[in-house]
Formats: sequence, structure tokens, C-alpha cells
Amino acid sequence: MGRQRTEATESLLVRQGNDNLVYNEENGGLGDGGSEAVSDVTTILGLSTFVATCIAFGSGCAVGYSSPTESSIMEDLGLSVAEFSVFGSILSIGALLGSAISGKITDFLGRKLTMWILNLFYIGGWLAIAFAKTPWLLDLGRLSLGFTVGTFTYLMPVYISEITTKNVRGRFSVIPSLTVGWGISFMYIVGSFVSWRTLALIATIPGLLQLLPLFFIPESPRWLAKVGRDKELEDVLLCLRGNKADIFNEAAEIKDYVESLKSFSKEGILEIFQKKYFRPLLTLIGMIILMNLGGANAFSFYSGVIFVSAGLSSMVGLITLATTQTIVGVLGIILIDKLGRRPLQLVSTAGLCFSCFLTGLSFLLKESNWWDQGSPALAFIGLLVYTGSYIVGSGIPWLLLSEVHKLFSFMLL
Repeated sequence: MGRQRTEATESLLVRQGNDNLVYNEENGGLGDGGSEAVSDVTTILGLSTFVATCIAFGSGCAVGYSSPTESSIMEDLGLSVAEFSVFGSILSIGALLGSAISGKITDFLGRKLTMWILNLFYIGGWLAIAFAKTPWLLDLGRLSLGFTVGTFTYLMPVYISEITTKNVRGRFSVIPSLTVGWGISFMYIVGSFVSWRTLALIATIPGLLQLLPLFFIPESPRWLAKVGRDKELEDVLLCLRGNKADIFNEAAEIKDYVESLKSFSKEGILEIFQKKYFRPLLTLIGMIILMNLGGANAFSFYSGVIFVSAGLSSMVGLITLATTQTIVGVLGIILIDKLGRRPLQLVSTAGLCFSCFLTGLSFLLKESNWWDQGSPALAFIGLLVYTGSYIVGSGIPWLLLSEVHKLFSFMLL
């Protein structure tokens, strides 16, 4: 049994070069490669991706909301800087709660039902903010949105990786990350022209757009196999790949894969701490943690304030930021399956470090009165580089996580 567990684990975590975590092309990422007759893109796959992008866009709206609305919310509700800081940061607390239970929720309820629940939390959160008369209701709505964002961060890469074929998985998995950027940009631009209550109501639109498509999108084939609904599994694969597609091999591989993982004993979790697995797993976990500790929320929540503090026009800065997110995000979709995950992640990480240095340097120069004319330009360039670098690399760790998450979800049952 130990040998079988080791062999199965090795098919999920592959070492290449210096023990880097890579995508297993031979098995279609995690052994779900199908027949050559399978269609890569179908209408129902596009509809499912549309739902995912709506959730992603809504998450971006939640992240970007506080930046253009800070002064108006503080004025209307009489909030202090500390109280508004609580409002801005409580999104992260909700995201932490959502992330902590996202795996259990999606495995117990299924991917589709979890999307329904997220949608209710999403719409309810924005309505609470839009009609808030007191700070506690404002914070409660923000906390609800944070829970949605945290759960989505795990759910969407997993769901998309489980419904796509290996030929398009990378490109489809990057789409939600790009759409998050669009949501942030949308808040930046629209928030400059409408009141904060109207902006909150506008932000409910992504949730409302999901209501009808959620009735038609399929459940994850892997989750259906896990819970023993084999007939539905085949129907879903036909729906995703096309009615004339030969899904026999893919269905058989998914069933075999699920059964092999179910054969793991609970002690099998200890095997991932072997030296040959520990380094790639530690790398993946470190990427996720450090990406979120690198100041992304600070830049997103307070980008407008940063522009003003640096002596720049908030309107011009936010619009330029939105344009940068779109252009760089599209390039990321095009390049991820051509260049691979690792090169893009390295470029992204280098860009994040350099941009943080530039932004910090600009404020140091401004406070010291050393270069008053050039410091705003450094802050502007720093924010643009940070935004572009984050859009390129933010989805890659989660894409890798979605390609190995089955190992953990079944071992920990």
C-alpha cells in the first residue's frame, strides 16, 4: 500500500530541474486528459467560465471599492480614519475566514451549490453597505464580501481546472485573475463619478448576472465522481465536451483517479513531508502566502490616496491603472501556456519587488525634499508596475494549487 501511495503521489507532484513544482503534461495536469476527439471549448464551458468571471469581477469590485469612496463615506457617516481603516481591512478578515473553510465547503456541498451560497453573501454584502446608516452594518457588509472573496480564491481555480481540458486549462484559469483586475478598475473609474451608495448598488450587478446561468452550468466532473454519481459524471462530460465527443476515456480516467485517491489511508498525508515532496509544496505555500503579504491590499484599497499623497491626480492615476491592468492581463492569458508558469511568476515577483522599492523611494524623497519634481513620477511608475506584475502572477500559485489540491482533499477526509 505504501508503494501505491508513493506512486500516486509522484503522479501529482512532479520534480523538474531544481525540484520546482510543475504541471504534469503527460496526465493533463492531474490525470484527466481525455480523448483527442474531445472539444476543448463548448458553449456550456463558456457559460461556466462566464459565471466564474462574474464572481471574479465582483471580488475585484469588493477589493477596489474603498479606494474611491474613502472621503465620501467618512463624511456621510462621520467616520474617523481609524473607523474607516477597520472598514477597509475587515475585508481581509472575511477573506481569511472564507479561505479557512473553503476546501471543506466545496468538497461537502459541491462546487455549484457553493457558488449559489457565495452569490447570496455577495449580494447581501453590497446591499448592507448601500443602505448602511451605522458603521457596524457597513462593516458587516464588508465582512460578507470578504468571505466571498476568500472562498472564491480557492473555488474558482479548482472549478475551472476540473471542467477544462489540459489544452486550454492555463488560459481559462488566468481569466478570473484578469477579471478581478477589471473589477478593481471598474470601481476606480465609476467610483469617481457616483456616490458610494450608488456604487455599492452597481456592484451587485455581477451577482445578479449569475442568477440565471447558475441554473444551467454543470457540477464539477471530479466532484461527481468523488460522491459516486457516475451517471451524472458522464452527462456532465458530454455537456462540457459536446454531445458527439468521445468521453469514455476521460470518464474512466477520472473514476480511476478518484478511486486511487480514496485508497489512501489517513497516514498517507505524512508522505507529503518526505524530502522530495516537501520542497515543492513549501514553495507553493510560500508563493501564496508571500503574494498576499506583499502589499496587494494596501495598493488596491488606497491607490487613490497614494496618488494624491504623491501629488498626482487621483482621476488620471486610477484610469491609467485600470488601462494597465487590462493590457497586462490580456498578455498574461496569451503567454501563460506558451511560456509556462515559472517564467511568468519570476517576472511577476521581480516586478513586485522593484515597484515596492520605487513607491517607497518616491515618498522618502518627497519627505526629505530631495527631488520634489521627480518623486510623483516614481510613485506613478511604481503603482503601474506593481499592478501589472500582480495581475500577471497573482493567479499562478492558485492555478498550481488547483492542480494538486485533490491530493490534500482526499488525504484529509
